[in-house]
Amino acid sequence: MKCKQLFETIEELNNIYLDILEDVCNIESPTNYKKGVDAVGEYFLKMAEKRGWKTEVFKQAISGNVVCITLNPDAKGETISLSAHMDTVHPLGAFGSPAVKRDESKMYGPGVMDCKGGAVAAFMAMDALEKCNFDSRPIQLLLQSDEENSSATSKKATINYICDKAKGSAAFLNLEGIKGNTAVLERKGIIRYRFSIHGKALHSSRCPEAANAIAEAAYKIIELEKMKNAAGLTCNCGVIHGGTTVNTVPENCYFDVDIRFSTQEELEFAKQKVCEVAENITVNGCSCVLEEISFRPAMVLSEKNVSLLGRMNDIYKENGLPRLIARACPSGSDAAYITECGIPCVDNLGTEGGEIHSLNEYIMLNSLAESAKRIAALVYCL
Repeated sequence: MKCKQLFETIEELNNIYLDILEDVCNIESPTNYKKGVDAVGEYFLKMAEKRGWKTEVFKQAISGNVVCITLNPDAKGETISLSAHMDTVHPLGAFGSPAVKRDESKMYGPGVMDCKGGAVAAFMAMDALEKCNFDSRPIQLLLQSDEENSSATSKKATINYICDKAKGSAAFLNLEGIKGNTAVLERKGIIRYRFSIHGKALHSSRCPEAANAIAEAAYKIIELEKMKNAAGLTCNCGVIHGGTTVNTVPENCYFDVDIRFSTQEELEFAKQKVCEVAENITVNGCSCVLEEISFRPAMVLSEKNVSLLGRMNDIYKENGLPRLIARACPSGSDAAYITECGIPCVDNLGTEGGEIHSLNEYIMLNSLAESAKRIAALVYCL
């Protein structure tokens, strides 16, 4: 087994890196809280600088800064790129204080699986590789800062930077949490819209003379919901705002919808349907403005990605690690952009757990070392 010493080193590092993961997840970093996201980045930068690794920061005015950390930057072999995101979804304080809890088998907290666990596992793998004197290829860890809103905050600047840094890589591993012994090669794309509706406000006793903006929104939401049964799409109205008092006909409201698609044909169908719903007015006196607020492409099945997973499984078999079975996932990922760029990419190789995007998000403690072994074995043997 080629990686025996490497795996033993990872086991020796495990308790240290479990503590590091707890530290990182206690730094709360919702996407729109730049201070917190940057604090996570600074934590990793300080660890890398202490080891003498190359560090770069892609600074942003509104979103968090993207961090790139490279081990063996001057090595001649092909680069392996590792990627995780530092931002999380819940508002500050949602998990209590401290945010992270542990029991004998699990760690709970914001981002432990999605996706700080993957970031720490990658750093742990790099640390072990260096301790085992691996220096034949560059390894770069890319830490994204606004993944959770499809890079809308940075207007795609962050993901464009990551795609540019990853060009020419022999492999790109995206380190979202893993589900069993599987790896993701297909994901749905996401497009989100805001419907802003303007009506006419009056006292509720004069409803026939008013134009109820929320009523118009209700008609539109019902129409959009019908897309769930058409072309395999999903459509969710997740946010609605409007009204002032219960005895006033609301003049304005808006609602946001999240639409997920697998193919270009599904995307075109969704766009057409959304425009039709926006243009069709049911409540006289209302009007509607439609705005696309974010977009992420689908990760389509790619021969390069299938081939990479096959080579990974050969390496895992040679080193006593479980083979990974390819699967599709209904959520979105930055791996879609990497695949579009033609870079061999496999997704969901982070820590194992569950309940992501909930207050019960957790990982299995033993999965941190297992993720680091998968990463390190690929870097060492590819």
